[in-house]
Amino acid sequence: MNPTRILPDLQSSLLCEEIRQEINGNFILVGVIGIIRVPQVPITAMKICMFNRWTAGVGVFQEVVRLIAPDQTTVVRQSQVKFNLKDPAHHATNVSVFGQVEFTAAGLYHVEVLVEDVMKLRFPVPVVVVPPPTQPGAQPPAAE
Repeated sequence: MNPTRILPDLQSSLLCEEIRQEINGNFILVGVIGIIRVPQVPITAMKICMFNRWTAGVGVFQEVVRLIAPDQTTVVRQSQVKFNLKDPAHHATNVSVFGQVEFTAAGLYHVEVLVEDVMKLRFPVPVVVVPPPTQPGAQPPAAE
């Protein structure tokens, strides 16, 4: 009996600043993100990319990637991608690009990766406000 549908495994999932593809098909991931340091909030990120690679499945599937705000209910960004795996030995690579992502508050954001409404991965992405260093010889702001 040949299976007609096997839910795939998520082989890798990385949040990056940029993803490029070479002419030979290989991917270059630039700036893998573990924490987002910003000088203030709110702030807008020009672009954030999500790299997901699926394997060991058979069938047509829908991937959903969500960026969830610190309140754990607000979906900041979401993408949906359909992909096909004809054989368990094959793989599918999906890239989601989120443009103009506004971080309205510091805190613990989360990325969720689902396939066919089954959560495969959920990981934290802290957004931390780090004030820029003072310049040598610059006067600190006056206390009020």
